[in-house]
Order: sequence, then structure tokens, then C-alpha cells
Amino acid sequence: MAQLSRQELYDKIKETSKDEYILSEMRRLGYWKDGDKPCVAAQVIKRKAELQTEINQLSREIKDPKEALKAIHKQRMADARQRRIDTKVKHELTRYKRATNWYNRKQNNIDYLGNACVISHKQTKKPNNTNHEKIALQQLPNCSSALQLAEAMGITLNELRFLCYTNEVSKTTHYQRFGIHKKTGGVRLISAPMPRLKRLQYWVLDNILQKVDLSDYAHGFVPEKSIVTNAQPHVGKKVVINMDLKDFFPTVAYPRIRGLFINQGYNDEVATLLALICSEPETQAVEMDGQRYHIHSKQRFLPQGAPTSPNISNIICYRLDKRLQGLAKKYGFTFTRYADDLTFSSQNTDKIMPLLNWSKAIITEEGFNVHPEKTRIMHKGMRQEVTGIVVNDQLSVNRKHLKQFRALLFQIKKDGYGDKQWGKGGSLLPTIKGYAHFVKMVNPKKGHQFLSQINEIIQLYGYPQTNNLNKKQKRSHSDFRNASAQGKLPMESMHVAEAPPPPDIDKMIQHSDVHDLVRKELGLPDRNPSKPIDNSETDNTWGVNDPDKPRGLFSKLKSFFGAKK
Repeated sequence: MAQLSRQELYDKIKETSKDEYILSEMRRLGYWKDGDKPCVAAQVIKRKAELQTEINQLSREIKDPKEALKAIHKQRMADARQRRIDTKVKHELTRYKRATNWYNRKQNNIDYLGNACVISHKQTKKPNNTNHEKIALQQLPNCSSALQLAEAMGITLNELRFLCYTNEVSKTTHYQRFGIHKKTGGVRLISAPMPRLKRLQYWVLDNILQKVDLSDYAHGFVPEKSIVTNAQPHVGKKVVINMDLKDFFPTVAYPRIRGLFINQGYNDEVATLLALICSEPETQAVEMDGQRYHIHSKQRFLPQGAPTSPNISNIICYRLDKRLQGLAKKYGFTFTRYADDLTFSSQNTDKIMPLLNWSKAIITEEGFNVHPEKTRIMHKGMRQEVTGIVVNDQLSVNRKHLKQFRALLFQIKKDGYGDKQWGKGGSLLPTIKGYAHFVKMVNPKKGHQFLSQINEIIQLYGYPQTNNLNKKQKRSHSDFRNASAQGKLPMESMHVAEAPPPPDIDKMIQHSDVHDLVRKELGLPDRNPSKPIDNSETDNTWGVNDPDKPRGLFSKLKSFFGAKK
């Protein structure tokens, strides 16, 4: 290579820099091989040369420094506006995606059931511990999640969530509460479930609870058993002892109900939902400003009035029945239980006190309480009654009640219905029919006679007028129960909570100025395709993810003056 003149040497240095030119000459002459790893000094020299080149080029292009500063300020303002727009779009997309993810999760899971609900977040995080073999052995519905349970019941997941949801203060309650007078005095609180909840309780009753084995000594609410089968083993005994469990259903609390379903093989999630369906919270109704509010406690128990409560109590009392039967056998007694009524009988009267003491201890250990005022010891010489049936020599009905009932039927046949009542009141005809059927269970001959007399009364006076405000056709009780057990809608007019609509970006948008940009990012069509999107604010800027976006102050100035030219 020919030796350069002084002027040519100056021109070469101006194109880059002195250090860059020396470095290139060292490489050309072999002092620095191309394959060697460059050191930090070489990188610094190269970068310094690049910056010097840009400065030289800008010096030739920029004639007015003040104009250049204005251009820089204008570009920075445009970049700031674009960053604000990008931030708005990012926040809108984040909100929408979060709402969409939460919506999708709610379609398959139940994570929260109110601040008065006993379910905890730790329970929902537990792994699926469903015992499928145990469930299959008992031929129970195989459900491992809330969604599967809702599908088996024939309802939406949102309906299941609504019926299990409990807040400390709510305007809604799933039970109608009222009191009825007890036979022995006092008032019994009844919690009758609303139709939507009652539907699920019937499903649980027929598909799960009635398939669970009970003890042989339980007679209450058991198929093919009745007050007659409960009283029959105690006929003709020298001593009959009646004991009553105090607050029987309220004593069965939520943890025991939930444990019952876990013992059948269901996991924590499904067992929790089933227990919530079959229990009620302790509730107090208050009124404020003309609005009724229901204050719920976190304590839940069996509701007295739900169709599932008797069966649940029978299942939970399985071990109690076994222990009391073992105690009765030890002392030579016969034992039966009808709901909360316990009956012991024997031909031996020597072991009464040991039986009473040990039975109270067993009952207390099993989580129940003996009513102190309802324990009766009936010897042979007095009237012995078991669940309303006299058992001294044979099964019979109280003679005094029979005499009063005959007199009532005679008066009705003579004078008509009038304002006559039987028992605790209520509709006269269903009440007397019910008592006649009760008599028929104990004494079929007398029962048939009473039913015949009632039919003669109906032929003479017809059916008494009732104040039925709702004269629409209703399904019978059996039809309601059968449809519910099959997962079908028992009444066409029954409301079912449908799944909420998915999030709509048009309704949840907070920054209307980026509405179209957000829709574009989501791949949605323009709201008004005929109207072009106004991006005048960002005509001279670049997109967030634009790979060709110039970076650095010199590049922006160069691009600005290049576009201006």
C-alpha cells in the first residue's frame, strides 16, 4: 500500500478518530490478528470512534442549536405521550386478563362462600383425597369436585355457590323459620328449607343418605319401620323407661355432618359443600329502616325441618345405638330408638339405676344431652307408652283420646265442620284423617271404621273451604322429591342461578381514549369499522414493540432531520 500524504492522513482520521485509525493500521500490519479476542481498550476505542462519527455528522447537519433543542423536546414529549398510552393499554389488558382468569376459575371451582361460612381456604388447597373404591362399594354418586357435584344435582355451579354462600349479615335466607307448640308444652323452632335448597336436600337424601347402613335399633324415619315397630319390642314388660335427648338436631354440629360425608369416601371439598347444604347457621332476624336483615353465626347445625336431618342423625347415632344396645343387653333390657326418644324395657327391675347412670354417661360421651325432665320409669301397674302407643299388654291407642275422637266425628256428622278442631289445631279434615291413619297403624279395625266415618262426612258436607291464595297447579310432594332426586327441575317456575356472562372489555374499560387500541391488542374488531382510529397523537411515534424503533439521542436527532429533509 502506497504511503499516504499528510492531507489524506488527516481525512482518514476525520472519518473516524485517531485511535480508531491507529487500531486499523495495527491490524493491517499484523500486529493485531483478527482472530484474537479484543480487550476492553479496543472496545472503548471502537465505541469512541462511533460516537465521534455521529457527532461529526450532526455537526454538519445541525445549523441552529436552538432548533435542535426544540426538536429534542418535541420528540421527548411525543415519547412521553406514547408511554402514557402504552401504560393505559397495559393496565387495561392486565385488568381484563385478570377478570377473565377469575371468571374461568369460577366456572369450575368454588373458592369463597362468605365471611360466615366455616369453610377455610386451607381446606380448598388440600389434594383430592376421594376414596373412589368406598364410594363405588356403596353405589354413591362419584363426585370429586364442586363442578361434578353440581352436574350430578342437575344445577349450575353458580346455583350451588348461591345456596352454600353465607354472610354474617344478609338480606337473603334459605330457610323459613317458625314455631309450633310441643305436645308437652313449649315451642319447637322449625326451619323449613326454601324450594331451591330443599331440592338439593332431597337429592342428597335419596342418592347418598338412604344408601348408608343404619343400626337395627333405629326406627325413626327408616323405610319399613315406624312408631309401631319401635313400640312392639316393649309390649308386656314389667318396666319401660323412656329417655329424651335434649335439643337433638341442634346438638349435631357442622363438623360431625362434614365428617359423615368424609367417612363415605368424599374429599374435603365435596364433603364441605354437602355439609353446608344439610346444615343451617344460627340466625337472628332484625329490622332496620324497614329492611329485614338476617345475622348469621359461624356455628352451623342440623335444621329441624330439613328432609335430610333425620337420616343424618340416624347415621351419626350409629355408634350410640350400638353402645346403648350393648349396655341394655348386659343388664337384660331391650333397647330401641325413635329419633330422640330412647326406650328401654325389661322383665327385671333390679338394674334400673345402673342402666340409667351408664346410659347417661354413654350419651354424654357421644356428644348428646339427656333431657332431665323427660325421663320416665313406667312399671306394670301404670300406663306404659312408647312413642304415643300403649304397650302394657298389647299395642293400643290411648282410650281417652279415642273417646274424644269418636265424639268429634259424631259432632261433625251432626252439625258440619263449623269451627271444630282436633289436637293442636290446623286444617280440620287433614288433622282428623291423620289421626285416623295413626289409629289404623296400631289397630287396623278401628282405623278403618274411623276412615269410613270421615268419608261419610265428606259425602255429606264436601271438603271444607280453605284459604288457598295460590290456586295454581302445584306438583305433589312425591313428584317434587322424585324430580329432585333425579337431578331434574321439580317446578317449571323455579329459578336457577345461571352462570354470569364473561367479562366485556367494552363495559369494564376505564380509559376510553385507548379503547380501540385495547380491542386491537385483544384481536377484536373495531367498534365502528367505518370510522378510522384517530392516532393523530402518535403519528410521529413508534409502537411499544416496534423492532425498528430508533434508540438513543443521536439516532432520534438523525432520524428527525433525515425525515425533515
